[in-house]
Amino acid sequence: MLYRPLGLTGIEVSVLCLGTMTFGEQNSESEAHAQLDHAIEAGINIIDTAEMYPVPPKAETQGLTERYIGSWLANRGRRDDMIIASKVAGPADWLSYLRDGNVHLDRRNIKAAVESSLQRLRTDYIDIYQLHWPDRQTNFFGPLGYNHPEQDQSVPIQETLEALLSLVESGKIRYIGVSNETPWGLMRYLQLAEEMDLPRPVTIQNPYNLLNRSFEIGLAEIAHRESCGLLAYSPMAFGVLSGKYLNQARPSGARLTLFERFSRYSNPQADWATERYVELAREHGLEPAQMALAWVTSRPFVTSNIIGATSLAQLEQNLQSLSVALSTEVIEGIEEIQQLQPNPSP
Repeated sequence: MLYRPLGLTGIEVSVLCLGTMTFGEQNSESEAHAQLDHAIEAGINIIDTAEMYPVPPKAETQGLTERYIGSWLANRGRRDDMIIASKVAGPADWLSYLRDGNVHLDRRNIKAAVESSLQRLRTDYIDIYQLHWPDRQTNFFGPLGYNHPEQDQSVPIQETLEALLSLVESGKIRYIGVSNETPWGLMRYLQLAEEMDLPRPVTIQNPYNLLNRSFEIGLAEIAHRESCGLLAYSPMAFGVLSGKYLNQARPSGARLTLFERFSRYSNPQADWATERYVELAREHGLEPAQMALAWVTSRPFVTSNIIGATSLAQLEQNLQSLSVALSTEVIEGIEEIQQLQPNPSP
């Protein structure tokens, strides 16, 4: 396992992070514990979760992911060895069951979310507490274009940071991160943190993969210059980059087979690009999934690459991506495909 600095904290985290959003939906508690055991044995020391998980989000399963991690932590007793990253949900009309549907990144919501997550995780503190998506109306979860709202009723970023400060001071969270953020949003958090001595984001968790490289356009330079590295989510584009969904295939039990919600990486342009990436990998004797993961991990602005799996076999294959060295020819081939079909699934 390789390790990289976590912002300016002095902590080092593994370049692969275990994503857990399948725990409680596609994975049982015993399967979740087996994945956690295997990941830790391989050297992973950072686990990503959220109050909203598992996905697809539902009232009857909300919080199960954190509960499964909590029971594992209680059984294994290795809390101090781990970096636990969780998230507070932003406003969404499809979360009517969470805090009576009045979900915002304000003091009341953040405090309630942290307290509930701590109980489910069976821990006294969360290492990285992330804002799952912005409180304001902006372009995330797919749209590239920005349309300014006529009326902005979002919680001010300063108020959000002040709420987080009180939780840092109480010891309930150590560091903060943002997620699904824009360049303006990240710089605003960093600016207010510096000017007002408020918690400074140590990470940004956004989607990043061969079908969605939009992070490179405005955020990669910020991640470098401001030491706020990327926790890359969906590095395999919901498994699409493995090639298993090509030609309209829908394997039994696979995510896109089970849930229509996950359509972000399923469009004609993405299909075309995916076919080219799979062909490129096979031409060079590589597993397509491992090439896709190795490419994300190799990017210099990535702090950790969030891998997810529904089986130990998938998890092991993902872990083996660390041994994949991408040749100059492979990198050039990737860039050629990107030029022909850039960011088909933002």
